[in-house]
Amino acid sequence: MQKRDNFVEKKSFDLLERAIANEATDIHLVPMQDRYDICFKKNSKLERSGTFPPQLAARIISFFKFLSSLDISDKRKPQSGSFHKKIHDKNFSFRVSTMPSIQMKESVVIRIQRHDQIVPLTSLCIEPVWEQKLRRAAEERQGLVLLTGPTGSGKTTTIYSLTAHCVNQLERHVISLEDPVENNHSHLLQVQVNERSGMTYAAGLKAILRHSPDVIMIGEIRDSETAKTAVAAALTGHLVLTTVHSKDPEGCFYRMMDFGITPEELRQTVVCISAQRLIRKKDGSVGAVFEIVQGELLKSIADGIISGKPVTVPKEMTLDAIAKKYSYETRMLHG
Repeated sequence: MQKRDNFVEKKSFDLLERAIANEATDIHLVPMQDRYDICFKKNSKLERSGTFPPQLAARIISFFKFLSSLDISDKRKPQSGSFHKKIHDKNFSFRVSTMPSIQMKESVVIRIQRHDQIVPLTSLCIEPVWEQKLRRAAEERQGLVLLTGPTGSGKTTTIYSLTAHCVNQLERHVISLEDPVENNHSHLLQVQVNERSGMTYAAGLKAILRHSPDVIMIGEIRDSETAKTAVAAALTGHLVLTTVHSKDPEGCFYRMMDFGITPEELRQTVVCISAQRLIRKKDGSVGAVFEIVQGELLKSIADGIISGKPVTVPKEMTLDAIAKKYSYETRMLHG
């Protein structure tokens, strides 16, 4: 039994090492009729990289679920968790997400993230004016900074860049509230939401406020409780950085309203909305393009939504127009 377990452990860690060597951002274990396909995601493309027999794949999946503190016996509901491991003297986080399929087989996606991998704002932004606007947003003493865009648009990279700027350049105390903590960062005091132990978003925020933070980072707004937590934190006089899935700044307003936040609450709290995409430039390097709304334009959009007469952002200032301005091949890349 011990020998078999060691074999499964070796195969599991070999898979992680192979994905890292291939610079993959995700590992997919996809159940087929008589096998499991191994796929690596790199630069938004899913490439097949071998197969596992069903019995071995099931044991490997159970091993990853064990590492992530998930329920190994339950294959009927989706689960998500994470674990950390040092590979080749570098620390990595692995977020494990399972999804049930037919015949009691599970599909698994493992997202790979390097610890303390911070991209400076100067390197992230193609145009210096975007860097200046993001720095200005980070210098606010209170309010809500919303980073928006679809999955894979680089929001995570940007939000950690902003928190690093707040700590290193602005000398502010930053605490994050995440579900789960996907990536360890030494410049942050990170708090993980754990519903089973009673650490909800509301309870986590209450605990964080006792530690006198200047800046609170909330990993992602995906439901009403998280949205209300972010707004409550902003209204208590803190700067809150968070991410939301939407297409553009106007859509971000409506997305927050879908979560039960009133237009008036948004007008009182939101100080910046930044929509972004990652693009691959002609020289092969990766950069980000932004549509950043703040100041008078932000106020006009909020007033327009409240009055029922939405203000349209000038076409040349929209993210689509900005991306087209650069004659680059636009790619959705993991951020």
